[in-house]
Amino acid sequence: MAKQHCLQARGGLRTLGTSLALGLGLLGFSGPGAQAAPPPISIPAGDDLPATPPGLFGFLAGINRSQTLLGDMWGLRTSLSRAGISLAVQETSEVLGNTQGGTQRGFKYDGLTQIVSQLDTQRAWGHYGGLFNVSLLNIHGTNLSATNLQTLQTASGIEADRATRLWELWYEQKFLDEDRLSVRLGQQSLDQEFMVSSNALVFVNTMFGWPMLPSANLPSGGPAYPLSTLGVRVKAVPVNGVTVLAGLFNGDPVRHNNGSDPQMQNRHGTDFPLGNGALAIAELQINHPALGSLVEPGQTEPLGWTYRLGAWYDSKAFADLHNGSDGLSLADPSSNGSPRQHRGNYAVYGVVDRLVWRDDRDPNRTAGVFVRAMGTPLKDRNLIDFSLNAGVVLHSPLRYRADDNLALGMGYAHVSNQATALDSDNIAFGNTPVGSPLRSHETFVEATYQYQLRPWIQLQPDVQYVWRPGGGLADPNAPTRPIKNELVLGLRVNIQL
Repeated sequence: MAKQHCLQARGGLRTLGTSLALGLGLLGFSGPGAQAAPPPISIPAGDDLPATPPGLFGFLAGINRSQTLLGDMWGLRTSLSRAGISLAVQETSEVLGNTQGGTQRGFKYDGLTQIVSQLDTQRAWGHYGGLFNVSLLNIHGTNLSATNLQTLQTASGIEADRATRLWELWYEQKFLDEDRLSVRLGQQSLDQEFMVSSNALVFVNTMFGWPMLPSANLPSGGPAYPLSTLGVRVKAVPVNGVTVLAGLFNGDPVRHNNGSDPQMQNRHGTDFPLGNGALAIAELQINHPALGSLVEPGQTEPLGWTYRLGAWYDSKAFADLHNGSDGLSLADPSSNGSPRQHRGNYAVYGVVDRLVWRDDRDPNRTAGVFVRAMGTPLKDRNLIDFSLNAGVVLHSPLRYRADDNLALGMGYAHVSNQATALDSDNIAFGNTPVGSPLRSHETFVEATYQYQLRPWIQLQPDVQYVWRPGGGLADPNAPTRPIKNELVLGLRVNIQL
């Protein structure tokens, strides 16, 4: 049960989040990375922001022209910027609910406050290329996927256990001409750089951020929101248009993983385990046109694309899903109940982002598509052996709405044959009723629209439909039939503070 809760948790201040939730309720809102990644957060420079007007009426008048609700925070951001420090605060609040299917129905509120601060060493004391980063999370509300849905591919990228926690804490140093090499050391969340599809970041479902396969298979769900781990990341740009990312991290975000909820084992993110196996990851990125490329006068800017190809390997021991150490099925009452152990685990993945259309009269209006696939041949130790995400995103779908996005996407997760075989054995040995469903795969589609109400606030209505929740998991209220297909409706609100 704890492991399933961990999978379902995988897309500030408590008082701030609670106040915002109350305010949204009074205004009549019904409910935003992972991406397991949360929505992307921009970091404004204090000296680029308009000063906060004096007085209440001046403040209200300044809201319409500010990129953030609090503007310059009455001079705080400018003062920090003079010391080389930038500050960003974002509140994401949402109400999501299933109107059909699931183990129970209803709507739940959940929210996330992100605080990110960065120190530029050149602005601070004249050292070129250095950047300190610290980010904090306050997670509030209720996890709909855990309470109502029981899905593998969780409905929201911000769902997690309630907590105030340290997320990332790292230092990055750039080297060589044109910053072609950088090294990052410290506590890192891999979903911020690896396996990312830039076109997929507009969606609400977790799996458009951190994919399903590592969420289900890596220890503790892997070092991705809301968890992170110590390690080193190297980024190199050997030639224009080609980027190589590689990293070596601790093999598990939790020091002593005892099978209970990993987020509760490191509740505040202040435990920094080392020596717990190793997670190695590498990714090759090819961009067209290459960054920095110039368009000749009279020529039309080409439709760009990015290809990513990567792989990861974790050296820890992984339990067999079907067979015990004595060679018997784990469903067999005669088995010793101890799973066979396998050393190491790996997967490969590819990501494609392509711009396929641009309006000749309005270059802000574009259409992009994406596909991300990940697979592993090691079916004996992995619950999910293949996952896929794909979709299309229309930027500025309506004229004069340059900051809006309309998107349609899907996710697919295939349950490994060994997990299905265990389900079959449980029926054969009488552990579950005859006629109980066998897990096989789960599919969902999502349609969403990001409406930029003001520069600092974005509303995002969202619809998701899930086929075979949990991969065909048995309904606890009726064990001989699977959980019914689910329709999830919701509203997300992003506020740049």
